[in-house]
Amino acid sequence: MEQFRFLGTNLTKQNSTQEEIKSRLKSGNACYHSVQYLVSNSLLSKNLKIKIYRIIILPVVYGCETWSLTLREERRLRVFENRVLRRIFGPKRNEVTGEWRKLHNEELNDLYCSRNIVRLIKSRRMSWAGHVARMGERRGVYRVLLGKHEGKRTIGRPVCGREDNIKMDRQEMECVGMD
Repeated sequence: MEQFRFLGTNLTKQNSTQEEIKSRLKSGNACYHSVQYLVSNSLLSKNLKIKIYRIIILPVVYGCETWSLTLREERRLRVFENRVLRRIFGPKRNEVTGEWRKLHNEELNDLYCSRNIVRLIKSRRMSWAGHVARMGERRGVYRVLLGKHEGKRTIGRPVCGREDNIKMDRQEMECVGMD
């Protein structure tokens, strides 16, 4: 089999997370479109709309602790989140000209006080790695986390593994002193 769905996760022959992220974003778009009338409703407060986003739309990243994100996938996740946040916060009016315009990404980050979706994934990945590291060497999950691939590697730049992602996440999340 080339790919199949198991417990809500798309598993592929190459063990690629790219197809998994595509399907999760697809289901996130479906969730977004099902509550779009609530998110764009001017009668609801921004705080309530953000709660709707966190409770209904954001859980599409469930199980993200094992994803190895590339820059392209991080960008796709941010684009998805920014599209939803732009709908929540609405357009901004220019005081001088009186014209309406879309909010810029920096403005969205200022308005949305919480972590963006990529930082959320990275913090969950760090939490999961710490949990697995405390399990001990006898557990299978621990051996999978620190395991090395067997066989020949493909030509070109090596693919980042889980251990590499954890090290990069640790540096990015400013947890340098932790081991």
